[in-house]
Amino acid sequence: MAAAAVDSAMEVVPALPEEASPEPAGLSCLVNLPGEVLEYILCSGSLSAADIGRVSSTCRRLRELCQSSGKVWKEQFRVRWPSLMKHYSPTDYVNWLEEYKVRQKAGLEARKIVASFSKRFFSEHVPCNGFSDIENLEGPEIFFEDELVCILNMEGRKALTWKYYAKKILYYLRQQKILNNLKAFLQQPDDYESYLEGAVYIDQYCNPLSDISLKDIQAQIDGIVELVCKTLRGINGRHPSLSFKAGESSMIMEIELQSQVLDAMNYVLYDQLKFKGNRMDYYNALNLYMHQVLIRRTGIPISMSLLYLTIARQLGVPLEPVNFPSHFLLRWCQGAEGAALDIFDYIYIDAFGKGKQLTVKECEYLVGQHVTAALYGVVNVKKVLQRMVGNLLSLGKREGIDQSYQLLRDSLDLYLAMYPDQVQLLLLQARLYFHLGIWPEKVLDILQHIQTLDPGQHGAVGYLVQHTLEHIERKKEEVGVEVKLRSHEKHRDVCYSIGLIMKHKRYGYNCVIYGWDPTCMMGHEWIRNMNVHSLPHGHHQPFYNVLVEDGSCRYAAQENLEYNVEPQEISHPDVGRYFSEFTGTHYIPNAELEIRYPEDLESVYETVQNIYSAKKENVE
Repeated sequence: MAAAAVDSAMEVVPALPEEASPEPAGLSCLVNLPGEVLEYILCSGSLSAADIGRVSSTCRRLRELCQSSGKVWKEQFRVRWPSLMKHYSPTDYVNWLEEYKVRQKAGLEARKIVASFSKRFFSEHVPCNGFSDIENLEGPEIFFEDELVCILNMEGRKALTWKYYAKKILYYLRQQKILNNLKAFLQQPDDYESYLEGAVYIDQYCNPLSDISLKDIQAQIDGIVELVCKTLRGINGRHPSLSFKAGESSMIMEIELQSQVLDAMNYVLYDQLKFKGNRMDYYNALNLYMHQVLIRRTGIPISMSLLYLTIARQLGVPLEPVNFPSHFLLRWCQGAEGAALDIFDYIYIDAFGKGKQLTVKECEYLVGQHVTAALYGVVNVKKVLQRMVGNLLSLGKREGIDQSYQLLRDSLDLYLAMYPDQVQLLLLQARLYFHLGIWPEKVLDILQHIQTLDPGQHGAVGYLVQHTLEHIERKKEEVGVEVKLRSHEKHRDVCYSIGLIMKHKRYGYNCVIYGWDPTCMMGHEWIRNMNVHSLPHGHHQPFYNVLVEDGSCRYAAQENLEYNVEPQEISHPDVGRYFSEFTGTHYIPNAELEIRYPEDLESVYETVQNIYSAKKENVE
């Protein structure tokens, strides 16, 4: 990996004079040791990079042992950043000292940017141009990503705000890279039939923080292929598929030999490995992610079909995907090669239904309707991916608890990467961003694009443009930070403080307070819909913004909350946006939240002392 030069302040090894310095007294015994022994000592792990720098400046022999491309600096790099070693080939020449410097500098830059995000974006979602600093960084992107991963993997319950923004930045960086790869993949000619590769890109985009790669998924499928070959060997020890080498794309033409492969596949997949269609939890996005299909051994028709198709083709059976309505299928040709074929010359395979082989009439029974001949035809990779993303899009629209609508946002990105001029989806994306109150500038760009594509959308576009511009103007008019002092007379009824772990008396959920108002600040319609007037104190009581353990954000009346006598961490994605640490009894606000509630932390300490210390004494 190429490495750029770094500033002198980042130098790890002091510069040596032209002539080697005389050996200090007592050093001669050390330098007279065999080179292998000296190298072993220097690579033992007990010396830091700074130590190696000082050692290499003592004499010529140690300097030669610590040469920048040698084993000593390679070991320093490996010990410090082990996950990066997979990016280097054993045969490549690498200046490990320079790599060390560049990686160290990238780490410092990453931490500087992460530290700045909370102050810059505490009051809003990170805007589109919020990541511009990252995109303009010099040096290998993989080094920057590695530092973000190191932040995410920091042990303990501290640095929550750092982890929150490191996750957002890493999410963005990886999604941009994956989306670029997907767009390049979609430019392949129509006869490029790597269905699995396309499905993996979708999986990666929706799960950018997971370690998912085509290589790993293919390796797992290769393991299944080996099991199928073992079974096939028992059926026909001379079967031609058994002689296929990895990566070959040979096809078997004899129907009987193809049938033997499918029989072996069905036994291994459904009887031995217990793969099955997920009828109990059909509408779960995990059913569409190939790495989850392999882990959980279940999926829906399209994901199960892609797995089945990939295995069959590796073993020489030329199955084809069929975009059948309501139930994705595969087709297996029974006609003679070169003959004019119709839909009755195929057997249709239901991978969701344990590889059951169906006739045309049975396919119609499966979906409960008559199907035209055109829908039995084969589809290309792009159409298969369109259907997968369409399924994710439908699931994203069904999201209830996830108020960030992340699945809907991701599936819209994927669909529009394939079909960038889909007006209705562009309008949905604009409405979604408008609803979430994020990226108003991007909303205007989308709306302008829609107006260019379809002037007939003027009404919907005009409404959103007007309200988006109003939102932008309101943001400009916001002045300073609203500070809420508990000691102020109008806040005298506020009983609870930010950071406390609470329990809802009526619904029983656990939550943490991240804001409060002396009275309900919601509009009349919300107050009416939530039946606030039925509460004994109505809306004339303090209300609290809380992060709930189910991932939702709620606005709860003071009389509905009580201390949680058994406090626990709240698994909410936005905890790090407001808090820097979980102590075991409460959360400590980060600098930005503390500015807004400067007197709450002292109140929290008093509450914790009174509530939890008293409980501990009683237990003892």
